[in-house]
Amino acid sequence: MMPPFRADQVGSLLRPAALAAARAQFKRGELSARKLRDAEDDSIRGVVAAQESIGLRSITDGELRRDYWHIDFLSQLDGVTITAMANRSRFGGTEEQPPMATVTGKIGCSKPIMVDAFAYLQGITRGTAKVTIPSPSMLYMRGGRNAVSNEAYPDLAEFWRDVAVAYQRAIRYFAERGCTYLQLDDVSFAYLCDPKFREGCRSNGDDPGALPRTFADAVNAALQGRPPGMTITMHTCRGNFRSSWVAEGGYESIAEAMFSIDVDGFFMEFDSARAGSFEPLRFLPQPKRAVLGLVTTKQGAIESADEVKRRIEAASAYVPMENLCLSPQCGFSSTHHGNAVSEAEQWRKLELIVQVARDVWGEA
Repeated sequence: MMPPFRADQVGSLLRPAALAAARAQFKRGELSARKLRDAEDDSIRGVVAAQESIGLRSITDGELRRDYWHIDFLSQLDGVTITAMANRSRFGGTEEQPPMATVTGKIGCSKPIMVDAFAYLQGITRGTAKVTIPSPSMLYMRGGRNAVSNEAYPDLAEFWRDVAVAYQRAIRYFAERGCTYLQLDDVSFAYLCDPKFREGCRSNGDDPGALPRTFADAVNAALQGRPPGMTITMHTCRGNFRSSWVAEGGYESIAEAMFSIDVDGFFMEFDSARAGSFEPLRFLPQPKRAVLGLVTTKQGAIESADEVKRRIEAASAYVPMENLCLSPQCGFSSTHHGNAVSEAEQWRKLELIVQVARDVWGEA
């Protein structure tokens, strides 16, 4: 079976304590970059072995080399500056907020980004090495037009053309190193399900009704000429920072635009009532797959296998069972802080996903 697999995962994993301590030492100037790299390598070998031992076929490095799921990649594109979070995108329940990317110059990809990290992962796993990068829309959605320099881009059409070329190049760099499974992480579509976020878009001078098509077109342009033999999926959620979230609302208003994107599968958040019903899955075109995020990464309580199976059955009313898969709703540690989940709970949840997939589909 080609990915996405029946039992799959979004990507990020809790940072082991030894790695968190090493990174803190590095930031205080008490540890060299080489020693930090050694600590990352050791921790990645550990999480790879754990993923393989529970039966996952898609293997990630847990994003253990990153501080943030998106910033570490976006900051390496030409023309991007990192700034404080815009007020309309703030996470509730926490004073600390992740930073955001703003466009201050011409967008480009003049060098490979995170390719060495992927090559290390590929060299230590027997499974399918999966790499995750932020979606092209992440350069725009948090700050809107206000986050794109008018001096660099008086015409937004030119901005989106440059974004497409930069992503085509970044993806090609991965393909040249042998990557066959790449995931675009995207929160823009799910955020646009929320009326509060849509109102914030209007205050930025954007039309929230037009943005789903804008973002879909941007991703499709970035995937033009996609490397043969590479599976590409998209993950979308409503925010994941220290177990907090930003948006709520069902997929109905954005489903048709999102499902027009030329990817092989969609990882979709369905762990709580915030995500709405399964009905928007009726727009999913064949033969694309929907990976149901039914197991939460925001809380440690372990879901009932029977309840997860019941919900898969409910989703099959809108999508044939052979086009469904199962995953956590998001990563366990989208940022270096991690969610309010223990490592034991993290692995138990992933084991549950493998167990349920085998029960439902006869394979993981």
